[in-house]
Amino acid sequence: MITGIFMAVLCGALVSIQNIFNSKVSDRAGTISTTALVLCLGFLASFALGLLFEGKDMFELPAMQTWYYFSGMIGVGVVVCIVQAINRLGPTFAISIVMVSQLVLALVWDSMGWMGLEKVPFTSKHLIGVLVIVAGILVFKFGGLSGKESPKRA
Repeated sequence: MITGIFMAVLCGALVSIQNIFNSKVSDRAGTISTTALVLCLGFLASFALGLLFEGKDMFELPAMQTWYYFSGMIGVGVVVCIVQAINRLGPTFAISIVMVSQLVLALVWDSMGWMGLEKVPFTSKHLIGVLVIVAGILVFKFGGLSGKESPKRA
């Protein structure tokens, strides 16, 4: 469990850094060029690591439903949407909304047992947890000082 938590925290850090980098590249190259660059470099890195760690076994794919093969195409939408969201909302607010969206959809998928997931009963604790996170984001974004006030220093 500790390894899973560590990997999730590391993933969150890497995604945040990547999104900021992508936004900066997009400022210079445009969203579509950025998406192509990001996904092409990701492919090259994945391919090299696959060969290094799995060798030719990486080409032996088990029988899967056909639509599983298209999951990489979703990455195009992910990169385009997050680059545009960060450009319009800023990194913290955009990533917060992405995080809530991921959490809500994961909760729905778990509760419904979609995509072959084991069905997990939806409880009021799940709803309260999501609402607390949404409330935290709203407080972060809209609570506090207005743009003209400056904080008092001791």
